[in-house]
Amino acid sequence: MLRTLHCYLLILSILFTISCKQQQTADLVIHNGTIYTVNEAQPQAEAVAVIDDKIVFVGSEAEVQEWIGDATEVLDLQGKTMTPGLIEGHGHFMGVGENKMNLDLLAVRSFEEVAEMVAEAASEAEPGTWITGRGWHQDKWDSLPEMVQGFPTHHLLSEAAPDNPVYLQHASGHAGIANSKAMEIAGITAIDQEGTGVTEVTGGDIFQDELGNPTGIFNENAMGLITEHIPTQTQETLIRVANLAMEECLSHGITSFQDAGISQDIVQLYKKLAEENKLKVRLYAMLSGSDSTLLEEYFEKGPEIGLDSNFLTIRSVKLYTDGALGSRGAWLLEEYSDMPGQFGHETTPVSYIHDIAVKGLQHGFQVCSHAIGDRANREVLDQYESAFNQLPELSKNHRYRTEHAQHLSAQDIPRFAGMGVIPAMQAIHMSSDRPWAIERLGKARIEEGAYVWRKLIDSGAIVVNGTDAPVEPVDPLPSFYASVTRKTLQGEPEGGYEPDQRMTREEALKSYTWNAAYGAFEEDIKGSIEEGKLADFTIFSQDIMQVPEDQILETKVDYTIVGGKIAYTRE
Repeated sequence: MLRTLHCYLLILSILFTISCKQQQTADLVIHNGTIYTVNEAQPQAEAVAVIDDKIVFVGSEAEVQEWIGDATEVLDLQGKTMTPGLIEGHGHFMGVGENKMNLDLLAVRSFEEVAEMVAEAASEAEPGTWITGRGWHQDKWDSLPEMVQGFPTHHLLSEAAPDNPVYLQHASGHAGIANSKAMEIAGITAIDQEGTGVTEVTGGDIFQDELGNPTGIFNENAMGLITEHIPTQTQETLIRVANLAMEECLSHGITSFQDAGISQDIVQLYKKLAEENKLKVRLYAMLSGSDSTLLEEYFEKGPEIGLDSNFLTIRSVKLYTDGALGSRGAWLLEEYSDMPGQFGHETTPVSYIHDIAVKGLQHGFQVCSHAIGDRANREVLDQYESAFNQLPELSKNHRYRTEHAQHLSAQDIPRFAGMGVIPAMQAIHMSSDRPWAIERLGKARIEEGAYVWRKLIDSGAIVVNGTDAPVEPVDPLPSFYASVTRKTLQGEPEGGYEPDQRMTREEALKSYTWNAAYGAFEEDIKGSIEEGKLADFTIFSQDIMQVPEDQILETKVDYTIVGGKIAYTRE
């Protein structure tokens, strides 16, 4: 009897061992490459195993073999480099898709080239159809047309498309140019004999020539005078835009995207895509602070976290404090060096920022405030600090953010770490803007507080990286390059601008992974390659942590993996 019992227990033990072995078979194993985990306890690994959408093993080539079964998909990196899935820390998701549908002006080198693109679009469009685009930036052109207050006038666009309204957003998104047909539709006409015809706008400008006639440039809040007349997009068009954005992100290794400001219709679109399991990139959405009705609705019902298996979270609010430096809308403590008397714009009353900062704490919402100029950053920090002091018990893990934090006063730099405020910055802006930004701010202000990642990091702040796409292309590698070189994408100047502010490559990678996850309360589920976290990975053609800096921009994304599934493969 005892012998029989012993045999029975032995059989059970064998079956249990087999069962455990079967449970350890992975759905996906990735090996034979350099894996940077962004996990200080295990900085590098040789292999990773995944079951469903989670990482179950991080370790050596030898150990990973036990996870491989007949049904396991095995991805041989063949010496390539893998990192945690890259997180776009601040961008405009639908704008990325719209740039694929409308005129993409990021690469144009002159206003004449812009006009040629408009003329070509008009030749294919029905009269009266709007022609829209985004991405022009006069400070990046090789030659300049007729200029008024540092910007082009509408005349070339009006000649290129006389029968079509045209509206082209500046790369910054804080200004736009309209042709005469668009201004006619909006009722913005030349000044008549009675001196009427141009409307003044609080928090914005309608640029005028020396005779008082509109030049076509609409700055900050004045943009709405034109954009309110552009037809709204259908649901089918919005879905197409979202799909184009997802494809563009995945092709550049972006697995998560922090969307900086969405309206009610985009909220509904994202929730529809989530319910239908059609999101391919994880979205962390910030509600537009300009829609008070939308905010009150969400303050009443609370955040929505981790919808569709962690593909959609809505738990933050986006506010706009000022404009952009390129259009001289950034709000400064002292006047612009190249335009005396101009200090930029307060685009949202600071009292409203304080009100939302308090309500965010009360209702469990993070507050993220656009602030580029040093005055804007100080005002945001002041309003946050006041809210924290008012509700100290609710402020222990607020993770409030300042979006851009581009130009800071020296005395405000340590306040970020001291208050636990996250500077969500875009290194690529330094690369693109620094050559002309010195004209706006002057040498002293540039050196003191412009794009000061090193000063912020050394003070203890957690810097989140990104591109602000479609202000810049969503590709993270130029931003990574700018982070570690402080150079333009043409490799200038030798040694970089203010080189003492460079990040290390480890810091730059962390700013695009763990830091960005932390900036969205998601560091426990993403941002590093660790057991139990989501299986989101970016695989590069070469080792961005080791190659000479002039080869970083030659790197390609070979695979993007989201939730353990290969979502993009480079052909």
